[in-house]
Parts: sequence; structure tokens; C-alpha cells
Amino acid sequence: MFFKKSAGGISWLLVCLGNPGKQYENTRHNIGFLTADALEKRYGVKINKLRYRALTGEVKIGGQRVLVIKPQTYMNLSGEAVKLAGGFYKIPPDHVLVISDDVSLPLGKLRIRAGGSAGGHNGLKNIIAHLGTDQFPRIKVGVGAPAHPDHEMVDWVIGNFTPQERKTVDEAIEKVLDAVECLIEKGVSETQNRFN
Repeated sequence: MFFKKSAGGISWLLVCLGNPGKQYENTRHNIGFLTADALEKRYGVKINKLRYRALTGEVKIGGQRVLVIKPQTYMNLSGEAVKLAGGFYKIPPDHVLVISDDVSLPLGKLRIRAGGSAGGHNGLKNIIAHLGTDQFPRIKVGVGAPAHPDHEMVDWVIGNFTPQERKTVDEAIEKVLDAVECLIEKGVSETQNRFN
């Protein structure tokens, strides 16, 4: 599709998944957005320019120019923003790094993958559909699974963290930012060795 040589100096796309709107701010599904907020603080940047159906901002990590995006399309259509931004800057899929929540991992645990299936995650599913490949790196952040099997999964992922859970999540997000830096500077294998 779009992927030859990077234009405009942007060499990575950091896709932070979540749902726009006040009601979703502190929810499990918004781990990506929470990571973007922490990245703003760590790097002193703003991710607030509306382009490509996403809030965007630019940051330099390991000497690379990275476009950070928070898709504003709702989770199920996240791929639209990825395709638009990635297409504009001609970013190859192996330089599209996605941060998402994962209900199959314990709260706060990270899993770094070089590619693979969506694992039932609608945001990842839509990105795979728009990129035409599942071979893009991702950092999954555990949000745990509902304690009761009859608990609706949708209600769980758009449910809020408790104050105690939020403490664990905030610590995990700092590790996610470290993993992003490691992946961009040293590659997926090194990051897996350090953070999985």
C-alpha cells in the first residue's frame, strides 16, 4: 500500500488507542490515550492537533521523529486514522507501533509483539484491515478480565479503574513509555527481552 520511504522526516507512527469523550477517560479501553497523556508530560509535548481523524503531536525518540496519534473515530474505526497518517508520511507497517489494552493479561503486565492477530481487540482488528497486514509492532497492556464470567466484556473494558488499580496502571504506563523508547532505538527483540 503506502509504504516506501518516509516523507517529511517522520519515521515512526505511535498509535495510542482509546475512545474520545469524557465518559471514557479513565476506562480500561483507554490505556493508549492514558499513555499518550503520560508521554506529553515526559517529553513536554502536546498531542492536540486534529489531523488524520486523530489528535496528533510530534516527539523525538532516540533521534527519530515520531508522530503520536490518538484516533478520534472510536475504537472500532481506529484503522482509518492509522491509514491516513501512515499513508501521508509513507510509514511502513513495521514502524507503526500500537499501544492497546489486553483483557487476557493481568492488570499492568506488558506484552510486546512484532505482529499477529487482533486477539479479539476491535481497534487492532480495524488497523489490520486498513493496513492490509498484521505485521506491525504493538505493546499490549494488561487490564485484567472480569471476575465473574457473566460480566459483559463491553461493560468491563469501558468500565473505570478503581483508585488502587489506577496506581498499578500508572506504574505500567511509565514502563510502556520505556518500552516505546527501547523499541524505537533497539528493535522489537531487545524490547521483548526486557519487558515481556
